[in-house]
Amino acid sequence: MALLSESAKAVAAANGPAAPTAWQAWRYRLKVALREPTTLIGVLTALLFTYLIVVPIISIVLDAARVQFGHERRLSKDVGEFTLYYLDRVLFSPVSADLFWRPLLNTLSVAMGAILLSLVIGTVLAWLISRTDMFGRRWFATALIVPYMLPAWTFALAWTTLFKNRTVGGQPGWLEAVGLTPPDWLAYGRFPITIILALHYTPFVILLFGSALRRFDSQLEDSARILGARHHQVALQIILPLMRPALLSSMVLIFAKCLGEFGVPYVLGLPVKFEVLSTSLFRSIASRQTGVAGVIAGSIMLIGIITLLIDARLVREARRFVTIGSKGSMDRQSRLGRMRLPAAGFAATVFLMSVGLPLLTLFLSTIMKLPARFTLDNFTLDYWIGRDLDTVALKTGILLSPDLWAAAKNTLTIVGLASVTSGILGLLVGYVVIRTPVRLLSVYLRQVTFLPYLVPGIAFAAAYLSLFAVPRGPMPALYGTVVILVLALIADQMPYASRAGISAMTQLGKDPEEAAQIAGAGWLRRMTSIVIPIQKGSLVTGVLLPFISGIKGLSLFVILAVPSTDVLTTYSLRLVDYHYTQAANAVVLIIAAIAYLGTLIAQKLTRTNLAEGLGS
Repeated sequence: MALLSESAKAVAAANGPAAPTAWQAWRYRLKVALREPTTLIGVLTALLFTYLIVVPIISIVLDAARVQFGHERRLSKDVGEFTLYYLDRVLFSPVSADLFWRPLLNTLSVAMGAILLSLVIGTVLAWLISRTDMFGRRWFATALIVPYMLPAWTFALAWTTLFKNRTVGGQPGWLEAVGLTPPDWLAYGRFPITIILALHYTPFVILLFGSALRRFDSQLEDSARILGARHHQVALQIILPLMRPALLSSMVLIFAKCLGEFGVPYVLGLPVKFEVLSTSLFRSIASRQTGVAGVIAGSIMLIGIITLLIDARLVREARRFVTIGSKGSMDRQSRLGRMRLPAAGFAATVFLMSVGLPLLTLFLSTIMKLPARFTLDNFTLDYWIGRDLDTVALKTGILLSPDLWAAAKNTLTIVGLASVTSGILGLLVGYVVIRTPVRLLSVYLRQVTFLPYLVPGIAFAAAYLSLFAVPRGPMPALYGTVVILVLALIADQMPYASRAGISAMTQLGKDPEEAAQIAGAGWLRRMTSIVIPIQKGSLVTGVLLPFISGIKGLSLFVILAVPSTDVLTTYSLRLVDYHYTQAANAVVLIIAAIAYLGTLIAQKLTRTNLAEGLGS
């Protein structure tokens, strides 16, 4: 027996050590992963974002399939039991046309109209800016992007100021004040909503299509013309196929944005009962139809996810259309000759219609006693700084109103706190995604922080309302508090903050940290002394981008804010509901100024130019 044992040992020694089992290999990798706090931090952030992002979405989807409070007798079931009642009510009942199908068709028609109009305007402007010698080309490259920097419903309020008729109360519109009564189809509903959304999202086409045109090699056009191709053949058979990915991507992004747009349909659709999915969802929540809201929100999320997954597929497909460039590749500008001035006139007209006229209209409305009367005695600053005004509730100018400053304080507190937190969390996510040895954790964090980008803001707000409106375990009800707004905004802005953090950490090598670790510095010391100082620019980006987006955001706040937690956007919308036109327009101008100046400051600090790409 001893001889057998000795021989077995000899054979084992000759064959080398036994290979580790799968369990042993897994335990070793886990031990290595736990040596650094990166894995622990990754697990904690993964749990946090699961609770802030995944759980609310699951909650509102479950609301669509559970009996809600107040419906127990009608359904003969207890609260929380499984039911298909809400799904049937939204999709198949006699009221389904009003709840879902008509708003869906309206949403699709508005989105398609906005896409077509923005493509027609945007492709022409992108070509003029990128490939011609048009007058003022560089100035227009930035000026024509300004509509995207401003809240979309800024233009809706300007439209009502001009075209409002007696369908709603309050002061008459400018046209009616001079004796012209605009018809309802012009003042409200599908037509103005489509026009405004098209002008607001035309910068998408200018940015994406223009960027693709700048990378296009002019020698391909020259070769086609040498072979006898005419201008329309060059455009249809060479330029258009190569530009197709950029055009399709801009179409998909515009559709996704129109899907969740709330402010413009609310202002212009409500007077004539023209509803889209976002306003139908808002009405369901306002009337406490939680189950119905769950079905509509789930539908909006599903359409949004499918739309942006299509966009991701198109981005991958775009690689098939990459042209091979070299030192001889050219992006030569076309000479317009006698058309230079008309081209510049067209660009100037679009700028005036999308920026100049709306902002001027809003400003003039705030300093006029009576609309559309351009006499010196009609101009006043009372609506800005006046006292003892002849109104029911708003007795002072907007700058002297305590409600404005309370809303401004809430805005800076909520948006500022959420932006700083999301910026820091974004940098931590980037650090974990790049540094952790646990690939599954890296992939999960990357995907879960991007998920809110796939969900329209109003549906995401409805998901938060579903989760936090009532106490759940140790978590108290948060509806009506600042906390729910901060948490929702952090989660909603994580796609921007996390991408900024991941991009920053991708460019930072391990050498500085390893040197500090050899010198005895712990993880916290390395983060505060090395990583954050080196990546302070990316941290600023991760804070500023959510801040700018939060300042002009409406869809998220309109569901979750109450009068005590009003921010500037919801405060202005309440003024619209009360028909205080001058005050509402003044607040919108303040929001637009903050958003525009914030964008310029962000570009200055990050040394980027929005006119050269969408960035984050």
